[in-house]
Amino acid sequence: MKKLLALFVLAAIAVGVYFTFFGGLEQVTEYRVKTALVEAGVGDKQAACMASRMTDRLSIAQLRKLEALGSEDGSKLSLREYVERVRSIDDPKVIEVSATSAGLCAVGLG
Repeated sequence: MKKLLALFVLAAIAVGVYFTFFGGLEQVTEYRVKTALVEAGVGDKQAACMASRMTDRLSIAQLRKLEALGSEDGSKLSLREYVERVRSIDDPKVIEVSATSAGLCAVGLG
């Protein structure tokens, strides 16, 4: 029993070290943002670019607000519908980062 508990504690420490020092949490967050953007209708390459920029500039709470922007029925959103939903968040930083990320990534500067 003590060996099992020690193994569990070591595993928990290893996971904590991974997330803290090797960017594991950041990678998971970026993946979730990219997935949400793709589900909202953004192309895969542009979503990857935007997710990278957005996770560097927005808080977890702001990213969660963006993640909730998908359509209610699971269908893809048009760019116009996505922009309208971002505006509905009513957070100037989220709007600014989303818009600049979309623009810079669209022209290949992101």
